[in-house]
Amino acid sequence: MKIALPDTQGRMADYTLTGTPIAQAVLPANPARIVYSAAHVVADPFTDNDPSGRAAVDWDKTMEFRRYLASLGLGIAEAMDTAQRGMGLDWPGALELIRRTRAELPDALVGNGCGTDHLDPADAKTLDDVIRAYLEQVEAIQAVGGRIVLMASRALARVATRPEDYLHVYAQVLSACDQPVILHWLGEMFDPALAGYWGSSDFDATLETVLAVIEQNIAKVDGIKMSLLDKDKEITLRRRLPAGVKMYTGDDFNYPELIEGDDQGYSHALLGIFDPLAPAAAFAVNKLAEGDNAAFRATLDPTVPLARTIFRAPTQYYKTGVVFLAWLNGFQDHFIMLNGHHAMRPLPYFTEVFRQSDACGLLRDPELAVRRMKSLLAVYGA
Repeated sequence: MKIALPDTQGRMADYTLTGTPIAQAVLPANPARIVYSAAHVVADPFTDNDPSGRAAVDWDKTMEFRRYLASLGLGIAEAMDTAQRGMGLDWPGALELIRRTRAELPDALVGNGCGTDHLDPADAKTLDDVIRAYLEQVEAIQAVGGRIVLMASRALARVATRPEDYLHVYAQVLSACDQPVILHWLGEMFDPALAGYWGSSDFDATLETVLAVIEQNIAKVDGIKMSLLDKDKEITLRRRLPAGVKMYTGDDFNYPELIEGDDQGYSHALLGIFDPLAPAAAFAVNKLAEGDNAAFRATLDPTVPLARTIFRAPTQYYKTGVVFLAWLNGFQDHFIMLNGHHAMRPLPYFTEVFRQSDACGLLRDPELAVRRMKSLLAVYGA
């Protein structure tokens, strides 16, 4: 099967598809690694809302995708940055998403993003303002029986002046959580407003603050998701975590090595890239359970170039690539995103994602993907 794709100068050349779709696999109840897919939302393309206005979500298609993830045995990291949290999806929309997923999939493994995004950072004057905002979301999520992923706070980054401020806020918030939570260390490459989080721009200093937060609240911490796109920093923290506290990799560049681990430990996964890579994740982790590390790496290693393309700088626009692949693979009928984010990448980005997805077997229906790619090219006049 062929398709003519343009280069960066608009010159067309035939590309021949070579990939074989990855075989279907389902993770068991007790997999070799805990795997959360941070899931995207499907926009309603027929709304008359302006892109900068209130998000309009296609709830049927959004829930359908979550049922698909659950059918593979994957956990769902709900209402997090892959769902355009804070970049199109506000707190009321996030809470509605959390409620719907809880009602739709009551037995699924779901962690729900809890933050302070309903508080404008400019309106945050004190640490107490931040604590109140966190607690409002904690209460709302726990009221529907949801478990919490405690996300980094733009408001806290703005008002905190020293590491002790983070220790104080996290102690207050974690004390209100009725189940152990997953902490979320999100780097500024994903959100520039989080620069200097934990009270310093120095990694060694922030590492000590994070460990202090965990150690002082250990009964309330299931694990920590680390999204710094730096495998050495993740391994450094992983080796110092207290016994029983899990590392969930958020490294969308180095996930095969980090999940496989070494003789001193391994990372579980909570990844935005495991939205488009869901079948590869399920198949690979099953191979890991069989002791077939070679097959695990043979499945995931070829996906890394695709992940690096999807998450290339400016990294916060990786959601565009995630939703593009969901459209190519038939999980939604259009390529429209909240906040107009389908326009946040250039055409060569989409053609490269198409090629790399084919190469690693992530186009589950190649004929459909080709038809849809041709329709996108037509919009660009190609």
